[in-house]
Amino acid sequence: MTVATVPASTRAGRLAPPGGQQTGGRRTAEVQLLVIAKQPIPGRVKTRLCPPATPRQAAAIAAAALADTLAAASAARAAHRTVVVDGVIAAPAGWAAVLQRTGTLSDRLTAAFADTACDGVTSLLIGMDTPQITSTDLDTITAMLADETDLDAVLGPAADGGWWCLALRTARLADVLRSIPTSRPDTAVRTLAALRAVGGRVALGDTLRDVDTASDAWAVAAMCDPTSHFARAVRDHLPHGGEA
Repeated sequence: MTVATVPASTRAGRLAPPGGQQTGGRRTAEVQLLVIAKQPIPGRVKTRLCPPATPRQAAAIAAAALADTLAAASAARAAHRTVVVDGVIAAPAGWAAVLQRTGTLSDRLTAAFADTACDGVTSLLIGMDTPQITSTDLDTITAMLADETDLDAVLGPAADGGWWCLALRTARLADVLRSIPTSRPDTAVRTLAALRAVGGRVALGDTLRDVDTASDAWAVAAMCDPTSHFARAVRDHLPHGGEA
């Protein structure tokens, strides 16, 4: 994964480190993976796939995206893994589950970091809209915070202007998310600016396409292993024929 670091001239002062050990100038820390997810109920998930999909087909595609996301996260290096869920989802073996709080998505993202915070543990949060991710993608993001002692966060932008992942050394940085509107073409830009404004030093991961519309789903399915849950669900449940 290619990484572009925010130029030093644009950074504010260094945040105090949240802990961790120093080994030859390299700070090591445990990592926890957080997947924020919604129970795939027809009519409540992936509604922008309809049409051409029906609500039941869209829910099947959402369930497949979640399955592949959890599989990738299960294979990534992490000391702890937690599903932060709206509704009811069976967490994989070895995973914890935490209910999302109420409020806007910005509120729920902030709370997801706060409710799972552990001293000295880096948190990497992803959603269920990028089923093409691999364990290597996730390991690359977390390795950046382990390897770069001057970084506080890694942000993975999405092609539509949002973001697909956010890794934070300390959960208190997530407080900035509360004031940032989501689902906008400038969400990632605003997130980056807000992190810098409170003294965070941030690196950027690769930009990935997330799944909102039918055209997104077809494009992302083409990036996936054809035997993956998501690729098969798109073949089975998302008819070609354009979007409304």
